[in-house]
Amino acid sequence: MITQLKKGTLSMCVLAILSRNDRYGYELVSLISQNIELSVGTIYPLLSRMRREGLIESETRDSPDGPSRKYYHLTELGKTELMESVAAWRKFSDGIEQILGGIENE
Repeated sequence: MITQLKKGTLSMCVLAILSRNDRYGYELVSLISQNIELSVGTIYPLLSRMRREGLIESETRDSPDGPSRKYYHLTELGKTELMESVAAWRKFSDGIEQILGGIENE
């Protein structure tokens, strides 16, 4: 169940992080992993799909710490998708909270 929840919300998390700042793949994994367990191999197929869908774009930049890195940033379509996803998530999670209300975690 947790895996399915992660798959459904990971795109929204990536868009949210990219709405604040451009990031490279491993950096996205590190930031997301602070709150949600995530493997490095999960992010790159997701980024490729999001790029194909026009939600994000990428550019290669030199790195002072080694080889060049591919940085990702939101497109206008990505910003719209993020706002719609956040609204849908909040409505969904509010509904779940109403259903779960009063149940204690034992």
